[in-house]
Amino acid sequence: AAGLLAHGLFNQVSAQATPDGPFNVGVVGCSRGLAHIRATINSSQSRLKYICEVDAGRLANGMKIAESLVKEKQAEMPAPITDFRRMLDDPGLDAVFIATPNHWHAPAAILACTANKHVYVEKPGSQNPWEAEMIVAAARKHNRVVQMGNQRRTWPGIREGIAKLQEGIVGETLYARCWYNSARGSIGTGKPAPIPEGFDWNMWQGPAGPEQEYLDNIAPYNWHWRWKYGNGELGNNGIHALDVARWGLAVDYPTKVTYLGGRYHYQDDQETPDTGSALYHFGSKGISWDCSSCLPRREE
Repeated sequence: AAGLLAHGLFNQVSAQATPDGPFNVGVVGCSRGLAHIRATINSSQSRLKYICEVDAGRLANGMKIAESLVKEKQAEMPAPITDFRRMLDDPGLDAVFIATPNHWHAPAAILACTANKHVYVEKPGSQNPWEAEMIVAAARKHNRVVQMGNQRRTWPGIREGIAKLQEGIVGETLYARCWYNSARGSIGTGKPAPIPEGFDWNMWQGPAGPEQEYLDNIAPYNWHWRWKYGNGELGNNGIHALDVARWGLAVDYPTKVTYLGGRYHYQDDQETPDTGSALYHFGSKGISWDCSSCLPRREE
């Protein structure tokens, strides 16, 4: 998946105009962003110029991985930075790859478009639908290519399967069922704690106001389960399955959406549901997505 990550973006930009020399990229975020670092360095079409991360330990790890690859792939090491806005001032930067928590996706993408950079933004492209429309408007206004990270769109097996479906191998497709099962534990109750050394908590929060005191159970991962920063399991994993389902059914936007669920398994700080079902109605076709993130329910 990492090797195919940037392929679509590079091809789309190349179709507009072939840049002089390598395609210069900055990566924001060093968790999921580590795949971006590997992909951009390993691609013959790109050169990694910046690695940005608000956590000093993760930034050091990203730089270490880059160093192990750069010697063979590109002449210079990328520059480490903690504020991604610094890279936007570089006229030689062509694109920004965004792998931050969800609440930063849309603001970072819009700022990058405004600075005339192309964008690869991880799923979900935005924290809410209105932000997504704002990204589209910014991309069109500044004539930028923006690609969202639905990586399954590049998986050869899925591409072949979807093509066969749309050729009619099973007849007319009317309904798709998809699900996510896991055994996640409790995130507990957060306690105020000193901000870890080398971690820019203010920049991490960014646009998710009002500012909140640092709690010991938000970063680096459990922000997914707080509405202020994440979108729960539906935006974390559901988005992948639902994208393939929409693709297979050849449908656009639903006319009706129903969701029922809640936080049932644990009494803790998690705000998003651990169990639930989403139903999407497209007129003549439908999709269901079922989630059980704290109990695998393997018998099903």
